[in-house]
Amino acid sequence: MKDTPYSIEKIHPFRQLVIDGMELAARKHNIHGLVEVDITDARTKLRQIKERTGESLSFTGFIVYCCARAIDEDKHLHAYRDWRNRLILFEDVDISLPVERSGQGQPIVLQTVIRAANRKSVWEIHREIRELQTKTLVETPWGHWLRWYVWIPGIVRRLFYRIVQRFPSVIKGFNGTVLVTSVGMFGTRAGWGVPLPGHTLALTVGGIESKPVLVKGELQNREHLCLTVTFDHDVVDGAPAARFIQRLAALVQEGAGLEDWP
Repeated sequence: MKDTPYSIEKIHPFRQLVIDGMELAARKHNIHGLVEVDITDARTKLRQIKERTGESLSFTGFIVYCCARAIDEDKHLHAYRDWRNRLILFEDVDISLPVERSGQGQPIVLQTVIRAANRKSVWEIHREIRELQTKTLVETPWGHWLRWYVWIPGIVRRLFYRIVQRFPSVIKGFNGTVLVTSVGMFGTRAGWGVPLPGHTLALTVGGIESKPVLVKGELQNREHLCLTVTFDHDVVDGAPAARFIQRLAALVQEGAGLEDWP
């Protein structure tokens, strides 16, 4: 008998959780902004930190810091609608972040929430991400019940999602108020990702590319980061979205928070 020309793996329960979440996210009226940000100065600061301390700062952690600081100036950007069609504006910016962990002999990406990121330094966010990356699946709250998730009938899971989405405090506790994800962390080419998030605001970190830019009459090679900013248009209008993008770009470009590195 010939060996089959393929292998079979069971879908991880978390993948089913993602699938169910995407069905809910598809109902949102999202708008996307594709932005390029000059990160030459920020990357220089990051290299200087590594030379001084010997530790590579989490670039995603730096982006999380800048995103949380920009949102902190206008809480409408991460508001949720409740069942009475009111906007609930939270003081803390809780950022949902995919973090790769080990589990059952293979890497598994699980959502982790950086709580009150608007009140943390880059260093604190960096350390939190690094600690989470060392934990196995069973050491997380997800690990205790996630394996049973797939046994719940699909119609019940989807009904649960539709009910929960009308209770912002539950959503915040479960999945934060903002999504930051990265599709360019393993590559060096320019490129954007267009997500289908369930959050009011999502930031997708794309690739980095060097390109010539005229600076004070002199042509220089500058590093540019591709960012996709996604808003739920039912909650956020174009003007505040544009102001957020401008503020975020300014924070990233200047390397905000990196001067506080210990």
